[in-house]
Amino acid sequence: MRSPTQRLGAAAEDLALAYLRAQGLELLARNVASRVGEIDLLMRDGREWVFIEVRSRANPGFGGAAASVTAAKQRRIRLQAQLILQQQFGAGAWPACRFDVCALDGGTRETQRVEWIRAAF
Repeated sequence: MRSPTQRLGAAAEDLALAYLRAQGLELLARNVASRVGEIDLLMRDGREWVFIEVRSRANPGFGGAAASVTAAKQRRIRLQAQLILQQQFGAGAWPACRFDVCALDGGTRETQRVEWIRAAF
């Protein structure tokens, strides 16, 4: 059973996923996690692999959703991305990659808008 926070996070990921698919990205995996960290959405944009962090904040105070992706969170995402790439490609050539953020601030699910920050870090 999910907590209210987990349900809100899943709803934000659903909204971000629908938005990104409409922009032409292809879903490779969702919620890939290990001890190192978690990737909310792993997508492909052409030949480029895109590791996406989805952040949602009901109250835009304290800098909002995008600002909540701290340096420590970025480090964990990078480490998890390296682990995924190592598992998929080993010592072979890795695809071009980038790290995006989908930020959703305030409002309800019906009124929230996705702010897609490409190459956020």
